[in-house]
Amino acid sequence: MALRHNPQTRKTTTMTTKDKVARRKLSLLELASELSNVSRACKLIGYSRQQFYEIRRNFQTYGADGLIDRIPGAKGPHPNRVPTEIEAAILDHALAHPCHGATRVEQELRLKGLQVSSGGVRGVWMRHNLLTKHERLLRLEKTTAERAITLTEEQTRVLERFSPEFRERHIEAPYTGALVAVDTFFVGTLKGVGKVFLQTAIDCHSRYTWARLYPSKLPVTAVHLMNNDVLPTFEANEVKIETVLSDNGREFCGRPDQHPYELFLQLEDIAHRTTRVRRPQSNGILERFHRTLLDEHFRVEGRRTWFETIEEMQAVLDDYLEGYNTKRPHQGRGMNGRTPIRAFTEGMPKTSNTEVTSQTKTAKLKAA
Repeated sequence: MALRHNPQTRKTTTMTTKDKVARRKLSLLELASELSNVSRACKLIGYSRQQFYEIRRNFQTYGADGLIDRIPGAKGPHPNRVPTEIEAAILDHALAHPCHGATRVEQELRLKGLQVSSGGVRGVWMRHNLLTKHERLLRLEKTTAERAITLTEEQTRVLERFSPEFRERHIEAPYTGALVAVDTFFVGTLKGVGKVFLQTAIDCHSRYTWARLYPSKLPVTAVHLMNNDVLPTFEANEVKIETVLSDNGREFCGRPDQHPYELFLQLEDIAHRTTRVRRPQSNGILERFHRTLLDEHFRVEGRRTWFETIEEMQAVLDDYLEGYNTKRPHQGRGMNGRTPIRAFTEGMPKTSNTEVTSQTKTAKLKAA
């Protein structure tokens, strides 16, 4: 039995499992031809005589392609595959509700009159690489980027929860005074005094911070900090505060024609923005400062010093803020290790009517 084989078929760059099996079968046929003994060739290669004749028949019928193993089964689409219209409905539902599981999708489609099993839903997801929730969320994000659509409230919540792009958003303040964030922080209870609250304001561009302790969180305390500490610092450096960012607390928000804080901002020609309700991350710069203040100051001084009055606490807090603003290098976003006082000075808006050197501005800021 003479077999002709094209040697070019043996030239492959990468040998796959199918290629190795096909070469082994071809070696069986060649060995049987050389030995003129089918039984001995099968014994040496490890095939049965029945397999040999089947291999030879396939080789004679289909050529080299007949040596490749083929998995038995339906050719083309499986006869039990879900209809095209149901598959389209499953894909549309995965786009609108990417976090729904297969059982939930099955139930939702049944309510619309479409009969499909949860296994059928998973089969559609598998064919379109949507088997995991993360893959379906990526598809939603990609589809949103490619075409202009209006996201539902549910889709917006899902994207903000899972997308790194939404999780890593930051407050942007391009220059000093562009945005000042304010907040109220409950420090604790002082024996003989009662509850102690901290009113805090921070320039979002430079991280320069003002803070004062009060026995209550009334609107007048928020006004007092702005009027006595924050505004004088900006006025001494001839810089204007454009916008104040606060939460929706009662000390900051109310009727614009009656609330003391709202009236004060209107009088000073300062815009007022508020964060989303129950979303402290919207004012993350102040939230991060409060954590730093707890770790570096209050938890340390509370164990080192016995305070009897708020004034004593305020004196120690002022010393800490002096070092925080003028000596402590800041590692926040865009700070690059600068101190807040340096970032405050370098971030002042350039005006044609005011030509003051950087050293003079720094001296004014320290004096304030």
